[in-house]
Amino acid sequence: MRYISTRGAAPALDFAGAMRAGLARDGGLYLPEAVPVLPGAEIAALAGLDYEEAAWRVIRPFLSEAFGEDEVRGAIAHAYAGFGHAARAPLVQIGANHFLLELFHGPTLAFKDFAMQLIGQLFRLALARTGERITIIGATSGDTGSAAIEAFRGLPGVDVFILFPAGRVSEVQRRQMTTVTEGNVHALALNGDFDDCQARVKDLFNDHAFRDEVGLAAVNSINWARVLAQTVYFVTAAVSLGAPWRAVSFAVPTGNFGDVFAGAVARQMGVPIARLVVATNRNDILHRCLTSGEYRVAGVAPTISPSMDIQVASNFERALWLALGRDGAAVAALMDELRASGGFRLPEDALAVLRETYASGRASEAETRAAIARIHAGTGALICPHTAVGVHVAEGFLGVVPMVTLATAHPAKFPDAVAEATGLRPPLPKRMADLYERPERVTEVENDLSALKTLIRERRAG
Repeated sequence: MRYISTRGAAPALDFAGAMRAGLARDGGLYLPEAVPVLPGAEIAALAGLDYEEAAWRVIRPFLSEAFGEDEVRGAIAHAYAGFGHAARAPLVQIGANHFLLELFHGPTLAFKDFAMQLIGQLFRLALARTGERITIIGATSGDTGSAAIEAFRGLPGVDVFILFPAGRVSEVQRRQMTTVTEGNVHALALNGDFDDCQARVKDLFNDHAFRDEVGLAAVNSINWARVLAQTVYFVTAAVSLGAPWRAVSFAVPTGNFGDVFAGAVARQMGVPIARLVVATNRNDILHRCLTSGEYRVAGVAPTISPSMDIQVASNFERALWLALGRDGAAVAALMDELRASGGFRLPEDALAVLRETYASGRASEAETRAAIARIHAGTGALICPHTAVGVHVAEGFLGVVPMVTLATAHPAKFPDAVAEATGLRPPLPKRMADLYERPERVTEVENDLSALKTLIRERRAG
């Protein structure tokens, strides 16, 4: 299995190389040359398996000879041992043919734990072989950062620098990053929005001399291993609802497009997914693009679903590559146009290809609050505002095909929004009950690439 860049000018790598690199040297994102298809009998055989065994069977075809079977099985077992639900990703029915896929039972209470805990274990295996030291750099709109820190805290051979937009994440999200005591972890509050954080990370990777000097590695959703790990729960949820004999649809709250693209990978593998519904908040560049064909940055507006406050959705590039017939030069041209003018218009044939896989919708702030209140009134459940965006959009697509909305975070990560909608303030799990009392350790940084490089050089251990 070889992995190639969406921009077509970087060398192909094996799984371990693509995971280690994160971002390709031509600025593109790695994808497998061909997605393995699971025969219907193999999909059906996943029914009734525990999550760890299902994960092994789904990701195995993508690994080639990167790691041994015992190594990967051990990594999977370790990754999910700390989850707070035996099913790892349980389904809960909230309406006629409408289900929530609860993805918040991991150590940081968000769906990012499914990928980050596993990628942390795979990096541990890879680094043990090479003996090298790496510097992980990531940008987060809230959940990726805490999940990355939890996965790599105290890990030998790794320094972790996470950029988050100052004042634009919830208090719980911030404290999950800033109260970690391990010396290899550095939480950086950047004066800007998430797109600024993401842009600086890409700038660091595109400075190849600096990249090599400090051994940069990326664990954002641009990393293929992250997408692959998230593909598993689309497969297991679909099987639980009758796949391969029955089609299933998914509504995915998304800002950066990584999670919904993982669903597209499951679809390519042969899982009968009828619709992948992209659910956006008021920062609706993805919905606008899928509706009009125009992908144009319009500025980021703060919302009660801050992890989706994004205008430049990095993983959309992977979908574009497929829609453009795997034409790396065409992708690179569109990315250059985005950088130069703030947007581009999709060719009509590419837009048609995207619409064959993805539908979309948006939720206003009022609609998000109403969905939180409605689900609580109807089921007694509390949901986070990101999940509520997904629920609101999903309700416009309900029908005879089962609809699964991804519940992406625990409601206690966003207590103010939940309390405003329901009058109830969700408590943190017992293991985090003292989070608000823990001392914070954070560095404020300006949106300046040179200063960021200097800080990384000074703080990293190697």
